[in-house]
Amino acid sequence: MNAKDKLKSLFQKADIDIIDGHGYKQPRPWDIRVFNDRLYDRVLSYGSLGLGEAYMDKWWDCLEPDNFIYRILKKDLHKFINLSDILLLIKAKLTNLQSLSRAFEVGIKHYDIGNELYEHMLDNRMVYSCGYWDNAKNLEEAQEAKLELICQKINLKSGMEVLDVGCGWGSFAKYAAEKYNARVTGITISKEQFKYAEKTCSDLDAIFYLEDYRDFARRNLQFDAIVSIGMFEHVGVKNYRTYMEAVNQCLKPEGKFLLHTIGNSTSAKFGDSFLNKYIFPNGMLPSVQQIGQSAESVFNVEHWENIGPHYEKTLLAWHENFEENWTKISSSSSEYNEKFYRLWKYYLLSCAGAFKAKHIHVWQIVMSKHKSISN
Repeated sequence: MNAKDKLKSLFQKADIDIIDGHGYKQPRPWDIRVFNDRLYDRVLSYGSLGLGEAYMDKWWDCLEPDNFIYRILKKDLHKFINLSDILLLIKAKLTNLQSLSRAFEVGIKHYDIGNELYEHMLDNRMVYSCGYWDNAKNLEEAQEAKLELICQKINLKSGMEVLDVGCGWGSFAKYAAEKYNARVTGITISKEQFKYAEKTCSDLDAIFYLEDYRDFARRNLQFDAIVSIGMFEHVGVKNYRTYMEAVNQCLKPEGKFLLHTIGNSTSAKFGDSFLNKYIFPNGMLPSVQQIGQSAESVFNVEHWENIGPHYEKTLLAWHENFEENWTKISSSSSEYNEKFYRLWKYYLLSCAGAFKAKHIHVWQIVMSKHKSISN
């Protein structure tokens, strides 16, 4: 069976048709139109990396890429077309992809590419993590509800000192300082996030460090509560235990630690090959087992909630903002060209499909110090 027939056979298992891009057949929203027949060999040889790069190169298109990816993952078809992951596995075994010397790579590659992009895509608070949509009518309300939920889970009170590990553009720090009169310290490995957070929180009781969590722990500071929102995805399995011990060192004996992270259904040693190359270098998603093992005898897990279904809606809201503001975004930098547009669209919608399929999740985990540690 040639590559074209093999891929067509696989996609038919998910009720996905492959249609000649130059023909007249009307596709369903999740069907794909193929404009270059080299697509088949590329996907079967390079898996998710080949599929994503081919989309960027306009070798194929789809009305709803999120639903296309959802169908692929729902039927576990990705297991048959991810041969390129072998190279990532070898690299992950031989090196610590998230070592201290590599810590700032994701900041440079992803978070420092221009605040204009994020300002036009995110909510007004610049929250770059899953919103909470239970009673929210829009993205602004969903993100504020998420921040409030986190404050409630750590029992935030006026005057408390809080550490935000991976503070982003300072959205939690600003919310906690304004709404709860908290004293917030934030750390980030992104120069642009650092500058933005300092500027927007300049009149609040908030301080920020451009520093990795391992270096910050050496300051020997302790806090009443610690939050880490959408940062653990950059830590890596070889550093999970180090991370937990560093956070524990910074937490007062009776304090609460809330870990908000995207999670994987299975334990892995590396991340998705496409996202690793173009979006989040050296990133990977933890599993329940990996988090549990890294926290064992360091933290007690008090509460574990999966809010993953909220992320599909969040990503679709970001994509809507991205589409509506693309003219403004593209005019802000020559780097925001058509290829970047297709890259970003594919990133947002493929991730939305992954959450819809429950292939990945979002966990909020509340922990306290293990008795032997706190004493």
